[in-house]
Amino acid sequence: MKPSSPSLVVNRRTFLKGLGTSAVAVASAQAGAMADEINKASGPGPQGPGPVPVTLTINGEKKDFQIEPRVTLLDALRNYGPLTGTKEVCDRATCGACSVLIDGKLTYSCMKLAIDAQGHEITTIEGLAQNGQLTPVQQAFIDCDALMCGFCTPGLVMATTALLAENPKPTEDQIKRACSGNLCRCGTYPHVIKAVQKASGQSVAETTTVIKYGSVA
Repeated sequence: MKPSSPSLVVNRRTFLKGLGTSAVAVASAQAGAMADEINKASGPGPQGPGPVPVTLTINGEKKDFQIEPRVTLLDALRNYGPLTGTKEVCDRATCGACSVLIDGKLTYSCMKLAIDAQGHEITTIEGLAQNGQLTPVQQAFIDCDALMCGFCTPGLVMATTALLAENPKPTEDQIKRACSGNLCRCGTYPHVIKAVQKASGQSVAETTTVIKYGSVA
């Protein structure tokens, strides 16, 4: 009987050695795949401080910018757009004048970096009317005299547009809640409520709603 070929001899040491090598290879492959997934999830690395290319989809149109990564979406719209319908007031996410829609969701553009808005659909007040035809909300604001000085109007129109997209027949309380993030120093809230009711096809109250914030001594 011929002795076994040395290359075919498997002992405990060679078996464990081969097993260890295979385990290391598998673990390395898994670690590499996990690292790739983490890199995809975390997005691009640090950019700046100088201008970098940023592409935004605004009102259905792609626009290319060269801006610093620190630039907010509000500043990009107003100063680089230029789309000045979106107003800058507090710049602290407290007044709602800078409200826009991002993928249909109401967003304070002063709190969103332009670079982070890439790949999303941005709608500003300029993008609502189509071919010169105002939306029901915009027309109702005119009909119900909900404009006053007009500075807060774009934010309120965007807020109520987002409301009706989610809730076509809101109650008065729901309208108030939807407008609670928008500050109007003229106090035109009762007219805004009427405008939203009209835009949603509901009956509009004849009397003006008085909102009391406290008694006067």
